[in-house]
Amino acid sequence: MRQSDQTKIIKTKPYNEAHIESTFAPSSVPTIHNMQRTPKNIFTSGPIPATFIAESIQKHSTQTAIGGHSIFLGQVRADVVDGQTVTAIEYTAYEEMALEQMHLIRESIFEKYPLTCMHVHHSLGKVAAGEICLFVFTSSKHRKAAIDACTEIVERLKAELPIWGKEITEQGHQWKTNS
Repeated sequence: MRQSDQTKIIKTKPYNEAHIESTFAPSSVPTIHNMQRTPKNIFTSGPIPATFIAESIQKHSTQTAIGGHSIFLGQVRADVVDGQTVTAIEYTAYEEMALEQMHLIRESIFEKYPLTCMHVHHSLGKVAAGEICLFVFTSSKHRKAAIDACTEIVERLKAELPIWGKEITEQGHQWKTNS
C-alpha cells in the first residue's frame, strides 16, 4: 500500500511511558488523525538506570505485532579536553521549548515511519562518565523503519533541542559542543 493510500490511526497504550501505537488503515476507514497529542516529558533527573532500560524492553514482549526494535544509548565519555579529563556532564535545558520541539519531532517521525512505538528519555543534571544520558527506543513491524527512525531521532535531538551540557573536570568545567 502506498503512503498516500494510508491513514494513520493512533491509540495511546495505558502504561507509564510515552507509548504510542500507530497502525495504518485504508483511506476508506474513518480517521482520527487530527486527534490532539500532548508533549511527553522526556527528561529524567540524573543518569538513566540500566534497570529502566531493561524494563522498557521487557514490556514490549507482549507486543507481538512488533518485528524489530532499534535502541540508541548515549553514554557520557571521559574525553580529554585541553589536557583535562571529563568526569561528568551536567545537562540543562530550556525544558518547555525542548518538550514542544520534541513533540514536533515525534509527530514528524510518526508521519514518516510506520512505527509501533517510540520512547525518548534524556538526562538532566549531573551524569558521570560511563553512565547513560540518552535512551531512544523505536519499534516497528519491520527492522528498517525502527532503525531509520531511531537514527533520525538521535540526529534531530542533537541538532534541534535546547539542551546543553557542561563538561565537569577535576579542574573545573566548560560548556560542551555537540558534534
